[in-house]
Amino acid sequence: MTTPHSQLASSQNKRSVKTRDLTTATIKHPPFAYVHLTSTTQGPPDTATDGTMDVDTDTDLDALEVRAYCTAALRQFLGHTGEAMSVDILQVRGSDVWLRISRQDLGSFTAALTAYPGLARGGGLTTVLRLRACGDWLGSLLGRTEEHDLWTS
Repeated sequence: MTTPHSQLASSQNKRSVKTRDLTTATIKHPPFAYVHLTSTTQGPPDTATDGTMDVDTDTDLDALEVRAYCTAALRQFLGHTGEAMSVDILQVRGSDVWLRISRQDLGSFTAALTAYPGLARGGGLTTVLRLRACGDWLGSLLGRTEEHDLWTS
């Protein structure tokens, strides 16, 4: 036979084992997408091979060059509508660039960048931004080793 004291103790143990979720949230459609680009400088066409010659694959950029490149590519591809697309420059490190754009604009943005022939520099050189990765989550683009470096350097 159980005593009231043992019933009280067993009910307290049951209560202490139970946990409650105060709130649960699932992000099905994040509002932003992230793009990782790298810059390449191409030389004038080579007459022997009938193609462009890569001169320097590590062209250092700054935020103004990235903004000018993206604006020119979007303007050429989508006109004034593309020029008004919001592009946030998260970081420019050497030849690598990380951008944040609206998720619904990701397809148009990547199409505009891949179709754009590049910005002309002196001496017949052209700077081209190439798409390395894009997606809904910044952490998945960076990987674990680069994630910490993005915000500290």
